[in-house]
Amino acid sequence: MVNKINPNQINRIDINSTRTAASNDFSKLLESIQAKNQIKISAHAQTRLRERNINLSESDINKIQTAVNSIKAKGGRDALILYNNVAFITSINNNTIVTAVGSDKLKDNIFTNIDSAVIL
Repeated sequence: MVNKINPNQINRIDINSTRTAASNDFSKLLESIQAKNQIKISAHAQTRLRERNINLSESDINKIQTAVNSIKAKGGRDALILYNNVAFITSINNNTIVTAVGSDKLKDNIFTNIDSAVIL
């Protein structure tokens, strides 16, 4: 399930005040992505990104979006996108990042129910 991003909700979830500024920037980026009808980030993926201290820039999002577009053109439906040592499980049909796994959790991890993979 994909939820709309509410920057006030993101700020309430932050426990470290040192991360608040980065979270504000990240929430603004997420809002602009939603406004441009680009790739969405599910509530679960947002939680994982925050927990794992993974921040994405607009450039990062654009690269992931380009990968999603390429996979869609090839007929992919559910994909693993490996970018900067982070694995993004993505629903291509829904144009949504479902979850994210950081480099510290990649080893010995098994990804199922994907039909495509791309390494950026």
